[in-house]
Amino acid sequence: MRKHFILTALLTLLVATVSVAQGKDYQLSSHILNIQNGQPAPGVKIALSKLNSDQTWILLEERITDDNGRVKDFLEQMDEKGNPGIYKLTYHVGPYFESLAQESFYPFIEVVFEIKDGNHYHVPITLSPYGYSTYRGN
Repeated sequence: MRKHFILTALLTLLVATVSVAQGKDYQLSSHILNIQNGQPAPGVKIALSKLNSDQTWILLEERITDDNGRVKDFLEQMDEKGNPGIYKLTYHVGPYFESLAQESFYPFIEVVFEIKDGNHYHVPITLSPYGYSTYRGN
């Protein structure tokens, strides 16, 4: 009985380790917190674009914030060099405020930043109908 328990525990640990090892890593995440009500902002479309060598923006990905106002899976990280470049996150907040029957000054917000290495970058915004703030989180 004890041998069966130990084998089951080892097999469970092995499966969990393999599952984590096979998971994808992402270099960029974001979060929106509505500071007017102190709640996350779910259902907001966020578009990620990259500045091209000819100074035009190329749309890479679009995601919708989850119930916690988060997007965790921008820019799959393929190696330790990461995804260097100049990027823009466009937060489409107009429809979010409309869903709350709340007037807003901003139909969308654009945040431009540069990735220089293989580290993780987190770009959150705190949001209200007439203002916002952003910073590099972790």
